[in-house]
Amino acid sequence: MSNSYAADPKIVSTLNSAFESIEKWLLKLATPAAAVAVGTGIFMKKFSFGDEERIRLGKKLIKNSLFSYGFILALDLILAAIKSLVG
Repeated sequence: MSNSYAADPKIVSTLNSAFESIEKWLLKLATPAAAVAVGTGIFMKKFSFGDEERIRLGKKLIKNSLFSYGFILALDLILAAIKSLVG
């Protein structure tokens, strides 16, 4: 009589733990990166001295960095929901 257990192979569990640590690292890195990008955009707008191109570039930098940070957070939320449904 042979017993069969539903366990992941060692390589799969190693890869899963590696991807989870990479995900945590990226989330920790995304928050300060977004803050620096928004701060840079604000300073570009503040110290543009009337240059319309710099004002436009500062607004674009702020908008894109906030959108990217929101996308990263939403992606993390979606992956957590998928993981809870599957696991």
